[in-house]
Amino acid sequence: MSAGLFRLALPDGSIRLARGMVGSGPAELLAANLTVAAILQGGAGRLAEVVLDGPGEGPIPAAARLLAPIDDQEVWAAGVTYERSRDARMEESTEASVYDHVYDAVRPELFFKAPGWRVRGPAERVGIRRDSDWNVPEPELALVVAADLTIAGYTLGNDVSSRTIEGENPLYLPQAKVYDGSCALGPALVPAASTAPPFALRLAVLREGVVIVDESTTTARIRRPLEELVAFLGRALELPSGAILLTGTGIVPDASFTLLDGDLVRIEGGDLGVLENAVTLVGGPWPVSPAASPGTTGAAQSSASR
Repeated sequence: MSAGLFRLALPDGSIRLARGMVGSGPAELLAANLTVAAILQGGAGRLAEVVLDGPGEGPIPAAARLLAPIDDQEVWAAGVTYERSRDARMEESTEASVYDHVYDAVRPELFFKAPGWRVRGPAERVGIRRDSDWNVPEPELALVVAADLTIAGYTLGNDVSSRTIEGENPLYLPQAKVYDGSCALGPALVPAASTAPPFALRLAVLREGVVIVDESTTTARIRRPLEELVAFLGRALELPSGAILLTGTGIVPDASFTLLDGDLVRIEGGDLGVLENAVTLVGGPWPVSPAASPGTTGAAQSSASR
């Protein structure tokens, strides 16, 4: 298992960075003034230097709590990077050709996912929209992008999504993707000097302690080079504090499945560790029945029975 950079909330109310092995958790605090932004401003090599060779400042206090391993970074996401994702979005959408075309296009699909403060960390609750009746986890490799657009490291991400809303109209993508609890990252930032893709990814969803989804893929199935995705992200966008770029999902549960309040989502990523989050409902109810709403697709109507 690789060493990684963790972000912690301490009992005294302070937030500190720490390092340790991804499998066993943080073991040593780092300097009090050190931030993820400062590290990523130093380029790809700075993350490895801090995690592998930098000075430490003592043990981890009892009752420290893991946070998402980012601070000022924006989280962006790439879509339709796996053939499985393309097929699923074509199946759900009223405009299926949109996703078929972008899979083969020169320009990838990139969209904003979350500001750093909105991201959930390990053991924190991810959200599913109350006004959607078809919601899924999307386990993804997340690239840790330095300010100079180099890949500094990797972590795991959960791009929770509303397939009901996304399927109704491609213009609804922000509502399907961007809301409270829709993004989780962690457990740590693993330097690119310590590990490298491809990574095996596994998704397990537990309901009342019983595994109801158990699927796996590999990031080797991502159609585009990871460096190409980063280059398009930074093509006309400054990233002074670095960024996190989710690389798309290759695991799409069967259409009969939807997340429910109380489910537990577990994402495993080999050297990148395990990201585990319980699920909760967020937002207000839909003001009218989705089945009676103008523009609702047949997929959304049929999902009401799920």
